[in-house]
Amino acid sequence: MTNIAVLNFKYDEHNRIQRWIRSGIIVVISLLLFVLVWWLVAEWGYFETIPQPLDTFDALISLIQNGDPINHLTLWTEVSSSLRTFGKGTALALIVAIPLGLLLGYVKPLRELAMPVIEVLRPIAPIAWAPIFIATKALGYTWGPALVVFMGMLFPILTSTIFGVQRIDSSWIDASKTLGANRWQIFYKIVLPSSVPYVLNGLKTALGVGWMCIVAAEIYATSLGGLGFFIYSMAQNFYWDYAFAGLIVVAVLGLLTTGVAEQVSKYVSRRMGME
Repeated sequence: MTNIAVLNFKYDEHNRIQRWIRSGIIVVISLLLFVLVWWLVAEWGYFETIPQPLDTFDALISLIQNGDPINHLTLWTEVSSSLRTFGKGTALALIVAIPLGLLLGYVKPLRELAMPVIEVLRPIAPIAWAPIFIATKALGYTWGPALVVFMGMLFPILTSTIFGVQRIDSSWIDASKTLGANRWQIFYKIVLPSSVPYVLNGLKTALGVGWMCIVAAEIYATSLGGLGFFIYSMAQNFYWDYAFAGLIVVAVLGLLTTGVAEQVSKYVSRRMGME
């Protein structure tokens, strides 16, 4: 039995390595094709705002080494400003969306009462709130952009959490009641753990939305700086290569955060036997 287990482990490990290699090759080919299309469009010259890929990467290196050509701010200064705003919005979304989603998913009358309001607010583009939040004196530039991120991330996490609670097998709850568990024990022992993978899936989606929101929000809150304002400032002054370099930085940050969330979500789902 030990030899069979070792062989199975080696076989699984070999398949895992093959999947990683295949995925890596696909990613490289996909990115090369994207850069090729980008180069062809820039070479065509019809869109004068699209720089050559090589010029954009040169601008990115210059941005890292020397800062931007207008304010001479370093890339880390812009990134750290955006990360602070992004962190505030993310933390606020988690604090509000997860408890509210668990409550609405678990208590049907509250869910029926709240869903019409959620469905009215959910289609509103988060950036539509930016002028309102940023112009509100009580919020100011400090919390205005963060609340735009919060609005963008709120509903993916909230709806995914509600869905996760509703997906719990009712036989688990019935069995718990039979064994004498009260409502709080059922919530703490069954509802909360079973909802975690759904919460993480919602967070993964919300992180991507959050990066879209922060760039747009920082265009309004110019005094905070950040990547959104940097991109806007470069475009306003016709530094298209620097503007595209800023877009690349946003894309990398988005990929890193969503990638980490996806790996955590897969790990938790696998540990809980939900894959």
